[in-house]
Amino acid sequence: MKLRAAGLLDLARIEEMHRSSDIRLSEAEPPAARLWSLLSSTLSALLPLAQETLIYVAEDNGKVVGYVQASGQPVSLDLRRARVLQVLNLQVADDADADEVAPALVQHLCNQALERGALRLFVRLPDRDSLLPAFRLQGFRQYATEQVLYSERPKQRSDDYPLGLRASKRGDERRLYQLYRKVTPQGVSQLEAPTYREWKALHAGEAAGSYVVDRIEVVGWVRMHRGGGARPDTLQFMALPENPLPAELADYGISLLGESDAPAWSSLRHYDSHMIDALRGRGFTVLLTQLLLVKELAVRVPKPVREKGLVPSFG
Repeated sequence: MKLRAAGLLDLARIEEMHRSSDIRLSEAEPPAARLWSLLSSTLSALLPLAQETLIYVAEDNGKVVGYVQASGQPVSLDLRRARVLQVLNLQVADDADADEVAPALVQHLCNQALERGALRLFVRLPDRDSLLPAFRLQGFRQYATEQVLYSERPKQRSDDYPLGLRASKRGDERRLYQLYRKVTPQGVSQLEAPTYREWKALHAGEAAGSYVVDRIEVVGWVRMHRGGGARPDTLQFMALPENPLPAELADYGISLLGESDAPAWSSLRHYDSHMIDALRGRGFTVLLTQLLLVKELAVRVPKPVREKGLVPSFG
C-alpha cells in the first residue's frame, strides 16, 4: 500500500467515496442523526478541494482505497503558518480493509504534519464510531466530550431574561475570553486556546450579533445563527453555573429564533451540564455525543537555564 499526497487525478475517486459514505449513512441512520452526520465537521465536511487543506490518499494496486483530510485551525489559516491542524475527514473504500488503511492514513498525516512544523492535531468523532480505533492506535487521547442537542420545536418557558443582558459591542472579546477561561477546565483551555490571541483566531466573528450578560464582568453569552436549506438554526452559549442564569439565557436564546420553522441545535461540552439541563427542559434532546481527541506532535521544551558554576572560596 502506497501513501502519498492527493493529486488532481484523485479527486473523482475521493468524491465517489464521499458520496458512498453519505448514501450508507442515509440508509442506516434515523433522520435526526443522518441530518447531523451530513453536516458534521468530522465525516462530511469535505471542503472544496481548491482550498488550503492537506489531503493524503492510500493507494493499493493503483487504486485509491482511502483518504484523510486536514486543515489549519481555524480553517481560514494559511497552512504554511498553521501550528494546529484539525482532521476533517477520514474515509476508507467499502471494499478495502479499514483496520489496515485507516491507521496507516492517520500515521502518515501525523508524520507529514510534524514535518510541516505542526504542534497538535485535533479531531472530533461520534462515540462508538468505527474509525475511532484508528486514532487511538496513533496516540490520540480524549480531552473533552461534546453533546449535540436538537429540537424540532424548542419551547421557551419564561420571559424572564438575565439581568444585565445587552447586545455585544466592540471591546467585549477580551471579556468573553475571560468568561471562556472561567467556564472551561484548565486542561482543555491550555490545549485549545492557551492565549487570548489563539482564542480570538478560533472564534473570529462570533461576537457580531451576539448578546452578553454584563454584571461588571461578563457572566453569560448567547448567539443565534440562522440556518438555511437543510441546516438547522444554531444556538451557542457560555454561562457561569449560577442559577437562574442558565435557564434565563436558554429562554432568551430560544426567543431569538422568532417564528422560524427550522429545527434548532446546540453543541455543548460535558462541563456545560448546567446549560445542557436548561435546554433539555425546553424540548431539546441529545442527538449525538462526540469525543474530542488531540495528539501532541511535538513537546515544547523550555530553554535550559545555565546554572552558575561553583567557585571555590578561600580564606
